[in-house]
Amino acid sequence: MPRTARDVVFVDGVRTPFGKAGPKGLYAETRADDLVVRAIRELMRRNPSLPPERVDEVAIAATTQTGDQGLTIGRAAAVLAGLPKSVPGYAIDRMCAGAMTAVTTTGSSIAFGAYDVAIAGGVEHMGRHPMGEGVDPNPRFLAEKLVDPSALVMGATAENLHDRFPQITKERADAYAMRSQQKAAAAYAAGKIQPDLVPTAVRSAEKGWGLATEDEPLRPDTTMEGLAGLKTPFRVAGKVTAGNSAGLNDGATACLLAAEDVARELGLTPRMRLVDFAFAGVEPEVMGVGPVPATEKLLARNALTMDDIGLIEINEAFAVQVLAFLEHFKIADDDPRVNPWGGAIAMGHPLASSGVRLMNQLSRLFEERTDVRYGLTTMCVGMGMGGTVLWENVNWEGAK
Repeated sequence: MPRTARDVVFVDGVRTPFGKAGPKGLYAETRADDLVVRAIRELMRRNPSLPPERVDEVAIAATTQTGDQGLTIGRAAAVLAGLPKSVPGYAIDRMCAGAMTAVTTTGSSIAFGAYDVAIAGGVEHMGRHPMGEGVDPNPRFLAEKLVDPSALVMGATAENLHDRFPQITKERADAYAMRSQQKAAAAYAAGKIQPDLVPTAVRSAEKGWGLATEDEPLRPDTTMEGLAGLKTPFRVAGKVTAGNSAGLNDGATACLLAAEDVARELGLTPRMRLVDFAFAGVEPEVMGVGPVPATEKLLARNALTMDDIGLIEINEAFAVQVLAFLEHFKIADDDPRVNPWGGAIAMGHPLASSGVRLMNQLSRLFEERTDVRYGLTTMCVGMGMGGTVLWENVNWEGAK
């Protein structure tokens, strides 16, 4: 029988606090799979009306799929989280857009009718598994000049963006980074971020057992003077620093997606509706510009312009990458629609997990902003890609 596409909703999302990667970071002695298991268990605890056996799929992303991020981590995490053995799972890799792709892939399956309910998310333990660990790039990439050598170093691609957009100065990037820290600090102070954080047990040889309850990378006292003095590790006298970039981080995210009619049948409250999504490729050496063509494709297909978009959650891999997106769409650097509660420069960017963090924040903002109908989650992706998802506010006052 022909199938009719169904409306797909984002029901709930959680994440662990994000930690700094490295031997002194929050999660130095915590397994990656335990982080994502913690998120899945919390998701199920918060939604007791959902029978565990009604979960049709668990899709978990990881960029470096080895060790405790390997073993088909979606299935491994489902079993470890105590879901019925009948619930399948799989792993996804689209580098930074892993969790975003987990959502768009399972969401598409729900729309098609293959699933009713799915869990999607991502995990990255960059302390245990640095980006590129065990990778063996084909020598043809460079021998046949398929990509510029800088394409394989994310910080170098950000410096390339500064070259392409000379009007985006280091001062503009630093100012954007400082605002991200300030907005995140204000959001924390107002209790905006904490509702979707999963308190996570941690331990270290020095301090013993503890509880992670907030993002470790936060630097609320950031100043322009402090940012100006930081080293530029990717280029002598460059513009990209640790202060205007996301750090190396550990953390996990998970969200619950469902067909809208099934969600209501099960007593689940949707937060937002999935409208459409798009991915696009760009030159790998300027991967940060990827969100531009992805967003253009998405807006054109839905007969929308940026004026129709009331909220934008864009991943802050590098300040210059965000500013290139804003520059293209003629959006001011400090437009209030963009990352109102701060972003990855402040909170961290554990690669494959970040897409769901963007969705969590957008969905919470939708609850407060019933005047806004449409919002975007968008991000650049290593190896020269961008991804954008269009969401509709289920509480939009114009629908009443």
